[in-house]
Amino acid sequence: MGRAGSCCPGAERLPLPASLLCLLLLGYLSLLAPLGASQVQTPQCRIQKCTTDFVSLTSHLNPSLDGFDGEFCKALRAYSGCTHRTSKSCRGNLVFHSAMLGISDLMSQRNCSKDGPTSSTHPVAPIEPCNYHSRYQHQATLPGTGAELPRPNYLFCGLFGDPHLRTFKDQFQTCKVEGAWPLIDNNYLSVQVTNVPVVQGSSATATNKITIIFKPYQECTDQKVYQAVTDDLPAAFVDGTVIGGSSEMRSLLVLEKSPGRHVEVHAAYIGVTVVVRQLGRYLTLAVRMPEELAMAFDETQDLQLCMNGCPSSERIDQEGRLQLPVLGLQQQQQQQQQVRPGRATSQRGSTFSLESASSKCREQLEVKDIYFHSCVFDLLTTGDANFTSAAYNALKDVEMLHPKREHWHLFPRSGAHRSSGAAISTVLLCLLTAVLSQL
Repeated sequence: MGRAGSCCPGAERLPLPASLLCLLLLGYLSLLAPLGASQVQTPQCRIQKCTTDFVSLTSHLNPSLDGFDGEFCKALRAYSGCTHRTSKSCRGNLVFHSAMLGISDLMSQRNCSKDGPTSSTHPVAPIEPCNYHSRYQHQATLPGTGAELPRPNYLFCGLFGDPHLRTFKDQFQTCKVEGAWPLIDNNYLSVQVTNVPVVQGSSATATNKITIIFKPYQECTDQKVYQAVTDDLPAAFVDGTVIGGSSEMRSLLVLEKSPGRHVEVHAAYIGVTVVVRQLGRYLTLAVRMPEELAMAFDETQDLQLCMNGCPSSERIDQEGRLQLPVLGLQQQQQQQQQVRPGRATSQRGSTFSLESASSKCREQLEVKDIYFHSCVFDLLTTGDANFTSAAYNALKDVEMLHPKREHWHLFPRSGAHRSSGAAISTVLLCLLTAVLSQL
């Protein structure tokens, strides 16, 4: 029978769920009650959380099963301990005092002793050895508290276009890097790209081959190699398999998103996602990787474009600023001179002017960030409209994989420098036009 002062008179005659609802209502009371002096829950009074934690610990229990009383008493003692820890800041709080009476009632009904083990509000999940997130959460749990440390920090690297490189440090570079170059080379993953010249007479290149090596890791996977070349974007590793490790763990998996155009490789055992695309004749790449694993390399592996950027001798941009290339417009002037009445041009018909390149890029890139400027640069350099889609999808990969939304869009470092660079390029183009007209 309920004693005088019970928070919910008659609760002892109700089935267990109704008794729990009585306490849960106490938690909501702090939100719904009028803001009287005796009912205001101060920011330090945590009675609502105590009640919510208790309900989460008991809502799944079944009174008809063996062991119910022991588990329920553990939860009640944890509830009681929580209320005592917040008692000083909850003086005068109606919900707090009602909860104290309710705990006493329930402990009496279930014959619970005041001393004994308590339930944890942070039950430890079993460790999945081939899942990076599971391993990290287990390692990051503070001993004795169950509290978790912040989530792991992730890094992003992308390569697209002529090529344009976004490093792990969010530095944006445009490079020559003709031939084979390592993007990533650490103890867990190696990524190498091969770049070929795009237009005769230009130092710009683009990627036509990507090789990714997933290194063996415990029982999770043997070494697996994924390789893509122009017009061959396979939906499997080079050995013909689509998974690494056992089919149950699926710790390493190749997913074909669009045949011949878009493939993703998910390596759950190291928390890595790789996106490979073919747009036009060339490939693009995007990688997301935990920082602690990306930094796992020695001095013999220091040549990594994703980590350290391109060597200065391979840079086309000037500290992240792209000067508009003269080559594309020079080709356009030559094309116009070589066209005669009644004859089609023998030059590439897709050469862009500055205005038409900007207009084409604006069709898919609304923000004039570095991806927009890279798009204009690529169209003027190559005359290949597929580079517009390359820039657009590179930005989409950033939005999908980059951990910090505020860093998705990068802009040239200085508006003044950008304006002066464009002005200088315009003057050069005018001079070039005048010279060509005299030839």
